[in-house]
Amino acid sequence: MTPFGFGLSKTTGSKRTVFKLSNWTATLIIAFIIFVVAGIVIGFVYLEKYVKKAVPISQSTAVLELVNPPDWVNEQLKQQIYAAATAGGEDLKLDEDLAKSVQKNIETFTSWLDEVSVQTTSEAVRIRGQWRKPLALVILGPRKFYVDEELVVLDFVTIDTLPIVEITGILPPSQMPPAGKIWQKDDLAAAVVILERLSVRDELETESNSLLFEIARIDVSNFSGRQNSRSAHIILYTTDDRLIIWGAEIGKSQRYLEATDEQKIARLFSYYKEKGTLRGGVKYIDLKEPQQIIPLPIDRY
Repeated sequence: MTPFGFGLSKTTGSKRTVFKLSNWTATLIIAFIIFVVAGIVIGFVYLEKYVKKAVPISQSTAVLELVNPPDWVNEQLKQQIYAAATAGGEDLKLDEDLAKSVQKNIETFTSWLDEVSVQTTSEAVRIRGQWRKPLALVILGPRKFYVDEELVVLDFVTIDTLPIVEITGILPPSQMPPAGKIWQKDDLAAAVVILERLSVRDELETESNSLLFEIARIDVSNFSGRQNSRSAHIILYTTDDRLIIWGAEIGKSQRYLEATDEQKIARLFSYYKEKGTLRGGVKYIDLKEPQQIIPLPIDRY
């Protein structure tokens, strides 16, 4: 009897022990799970805060935006500015140094914008600047390029909406300045000044049909009479190859007893308004011969 009773007591104690151990283990497991879950939740909270700060800085790709470009700026020219801004195609990451790097890239890799200003927003990179407007085209061997009124060299991009006049007869330079630099050359400067004066008058005199669209080129082969002192120093050609005899460079007409610069410009626009075109009609238009009565801009009022 005694052995049997002892066995029952031992078995009951073991069950109690196992039961107590099971409760303790379960408590530890539950506590561990709570700890892990709490750690994960806290981790996600910090991760969420980090992502909100980090994504705009290191993950988002910026969108380039040109602010108020002139009407004559076409898609090809815009793409050139975008390529310059990205230094050849690298992704733009929105960070505090982005505006500086884009501005530096544009100033280094393109000559079309002056006084560049770059501002970044949460979604875009906004590019502002003074656009250099091409006034003349120069072709030297295989190279084509533009110059603006300040003689700044501009990379060639096809532009059909501006009356850009080719300059021919320039003496080949010993060294060409790179794009973005001023090309100081007397014969080039003489042609550009004439075109700039005509452009200013064109904006005043013509509303839609620009006179300059009918001028194909301006020839400075005989600049300062270097080929023939008795021939006209500068000659313009219409798009149908008719001559417009200009004469001496701006500011030197009196030295050669020619009509004044103002008289030459007035005579040319008077003819254009009377005929409606510079093409056809006469073989040439002589502007250098002085006349007593010349229609000047003041006559319009």
